[in-house]
Amino acid sequence: MTVPPSTRPALRAAAVALVLAASSLAGAAPPAGFEAQVEELRQSVGVPGMAIAIVEGGQVTLVKGFGVRKLGSPDRVDADTIFPNGSTGKAFTVAALALLVDQGKLGWDDKVIDHMPWFAMYDPWVTREMTVRDLLVHRSGLGLGEGDLLMVPRTNLSRRESVRRLRYMKPASSFRSGYAYDNILYMAAGQLIEEITGETWEKFVAEHVLHRAGMINSTTGSEERFATADRAWPHARLNGPFRGLGNQSVLNERDELGRNAAPAGGMAVSANDMARWMQIQLAHGALPEGGSLFSAASSAEMWKPVVLQPVTPYPPALAAAQPMFDTYALGWDVQDYKGARIVSHGGAVFGFQATVVLIPEKNIGFTILINSEDGELIRGLMYELLDHYLGRPTQDWPASWRAFKKDRQVKAVEALNLQTAKPAKVGPSLGLVGYAGDYIDPWYGPISISEDHGKLHIDFKQTPRMTGTLEHVQYDTFRTRWSDPALEPAYVTFSLDAHGKVERISMRAVSPVADFSWDYQDLGFVPVDAKH
Repeated sequence: MTVPPSTRPALRAAAVALVLAASSLAGAAPPAGFEAQVEELRQSVGVPGMAIAIVEGGQVTLVKGFGVRKLGSPDRVDADTIFPNGSTGKAFTVAALALLVDQGKLGWDDKVIDHMPWFAMYDPWVTREMTVRDLLVHRSGLGLGEGDLLMVPRTNLSRRESVRRLRYMKPASSFRSGYAYDNILYMAAGQLIEEITGETWEKFVAEHVLHRAGMINSTTGSEERFATADRAWPHARLNGPFRGLGNQSVLNERDELGRNAAPAGGMAVSANDMARWMQIQLAHGALPEGGSLFSAASSAEMWKPVVLQPVTPYPPALAAAQPMFDTYALGWDVQDYKGARIVSHGGAVFGFQATVVLIPEKNIGFTILINSEDGELIRGLMYELLDHYLGRPTQDWPASWRAFKKDRQVKAVEALNLQTAKPAKVGPSLGLVGYAGDYIDPWYGPISISEDHGKLHIDFKQTPRMTGTLEHVQYDTFRTRWSDPALEPAYVTFSLDAHGKVERISMRAVSPVADFSWDYQDLGFVPVDAKH
């Protein structure tokens, strides 16, 4: 039978609806007993609070909070509790750019300097060739996390000034030659939005992305977040040999990531709002009530792999989680898992972790938000849900990921003990006052080292409350004792010239498992006088 042309669009739409409906039946709703399992795991791992949302076939099948917003407080997490979601927010910055692309104000392959003429990278050729797409896919040539100390743990720098300092960051590899995750180029993407629209990233994303998407609780700015009573507080383990070991403690929530970095990971979202976000993503930009947030063409660009990521071998216990390929698209990781395409992104800021996972061919998505740094809980539940919705054989993923993390921590403690055991008691070469002075790094800026009552003091001038003392280790190397215990300790090494004067200061993290955002190794301080 021939179908009349006039009826083909309706039949095609009906066929698509049937396919989507059929695909959503693969997992037949969340696993039996899932909520009880989540609560048991939350308590056994020691996560204070968390929230989960699951979307299937365009419908929200689970959205629920567990535990408390803050240790010592009776306030429970619910579906509207907002959690800082870290780098899962990069996809929102991409969505904001997509709106400009859909409006014809921007192209993914436009040169950045055509819209932001003052933008510059270290290499003038890279400056001329850098595109909007390049800002979003971690192939710039910058090293892993390079420049993060402009925002970590906090800063008094503006976003524009932070982006301006890109011109002083030496590349670690050739432009577009490989993958190395960064945050500062997403800060540049946020600044680009302001340059084009005249609105800050915070205002543009709040009004044109969140509000249009129906995400009524989520925030882009600190003031709005702190004005929200139903918000989660950060927690971390700080009293062990290094961050991540010890007892869970409440952090000062206002010691947050630098506000300049919001386009890279400064939002706060609720489970209910993340459910909306996943519905829109899985519908390729279409809003549940009709209309669209961004076009299907932009949706396709968001998920299109651009850069290959190195695949790190997993230990035997996690071998089933090993992808055959791992790529980065526009604000999303795209990889395979047991034959299925998975579009996802994780996020972490001090005291919080999150993940968003989409299975496009099944029309299923889920998100997990926690108010601590115990990411093994997220990974364990993530793979349990993936196996469930894909109908694949499974294993005790929570136990496997917990064992993996414990083994990693044990090895890190051993490595830490080896490097700190009985250092050579030689030096320092100078009296303490000989190390004192003002120093500067081309991209970070100034630090001050002073001597007072037989102790050296260090002050990172552009990072509020990043101060402490320096304790001698050996030769001309010292160790920071930060006033704020949440800061990552570092070794500080003074290099002397032929006349016994400090010529250069280098740094590196003490912990072998320090987060890459503590990019001390990228710093190279010289005396301020040497710059003139």
